[in-house]
Amino acid sequence: MSKTRFALLGELISEWLATLIIVMIGDSAVAMYALYDPSPYKLSYWGLAITWGLGVTIAIYVTGAVSGTHANPAVTLAMACYRGFSWKKVVPYWAAQILGGFAGAALVYALYGPVIVHFAQVHQLDFVHDGAAGGVFFTMPGEAITPLHALTDEIILTAFLILGIFAITCEYNTVAPQANSGALIIGLLVAIIGAASGNLEGWALNPARDFGPRLFCYIAGWGASALPGPQNYWWVPIVGPLCGGLVGATLYQCLLRPFMPAKSATSALSAD
Repeated sequence: MSKTRFALLGELISEWLATLIIVMIGDSAVAMYALYDPSPYKLSYWGLAITWGLGVTIAIYVTGAVSGTHANPAVTLAMACYRGFSWKKVVPYWAAQILGGFAGAALVYALYGPVIVHFAQVHQLDFVHDGAAGGVFFTMPGEAITPLHALTDEIILTAFLILGIFAITCEYNTVAPQANSGALIIGLLVAIIGAASGNLEGWALNPARDFGPRLFCYIAGWGASALPGPQNYWWVPIVGPLCGGLVGATLYQCLLRPFMPAKSATSALSAD
């Protein structure tokens, strides 16, 4: 195996593992929220949001040195458009991320399977028709939210996420977190988005985080309640984040990056 292919293999394993970690931690927290009464998170939603966020932080610390920890197709697409990431790697990264989401959901089911079955029985819910406990694994519109409104939400929220990630990781941003603290701030960014908007439609922000578990649930017995889902919702957490990621990246690159101090100084010297 050539060095290039060996390096790519490591990156794909890294992306798979990073997404697995995020989904396993995050969906397990949702299981704690949804399957137990009283839930430890019902009156403390910030606990759920910060657990998702710290899951992202841990994933970055575990895999960042190998692949940069995109763990999100929206991040990969934005990086390819604006940060020089190879377009040849985009689809392989996406595939690894979705498979990581699938594997993470499988681990959550291995942990909570008996509780999920008990929950469905107690509440007299059917997996295929009622989508019993499906919200543990994949997102869906909240109260009064239509799929089209959810699409708008996901575009806005993911734009905010990618705008923040680009700012945190920008080499010209002199007030960005230093050294390895960027991973913690990115995790907090995910957490505050969740704390501010989680009930809208589960703040997917990440096609792999939603579609990987959704695909697992389709195979594991949820069937049509997972794919295509009620109101054919499955595409919204894919298209919304991909579009939103490009919006956020474009905003940063066009509105802020040209005015960063080091960048401005370099441009001025070039003009002189």
